[in-house]
Amino acid sequence: MMKTYHGSCHCGAVRFECDLDLAKGTSKCNCSACAKGRFWKAIVMADSFRLKQGAEALADYQFGRHVIHHQFCRTCGIKPFGHANVQELGGEFYAVNVACLDDVTPEELAAAPVQYEDGRNDRWDAAPAVTRHL
Repeated sequence: MMKTYHGSCHCGAVRFECDLDLAKGTSKCNCSACAKGRFWKAIVMADSFRLKQGAEALADYQFGRHVIHHQFCRTCGIKPFGHANVQELGGEFYAVNVACLDDVTPEELAAAPVQYEDGRNDRWDAAPAVTRHL
């Protein structure tokens, strides 16, 4: 079911809302950035994401092919979301950090399907051999 969620970084400097159906799935990746940050994401298209506060508090980090903008709070260091424009994925989208959703329930998180991606080997269509640590 589509629901509007509100999210933030740890210190509250960055706040956003997004329209998301967690039942459609989330994902975890083993690329170097996601694995180190334990980033658990849900994808929302740009028209379903609204930055409410804190654009000036965000820093941008890119690596690899410089496609994804990894956004994090300059104060607390938390990554509430990233964004990119990839035509194969439907254009501009946001990868929302599910752990930063302030009004998601533990039951919703437990019920959300998780797809694993082997980003370390650029195999976004396949799970890595080991996923328990992600």
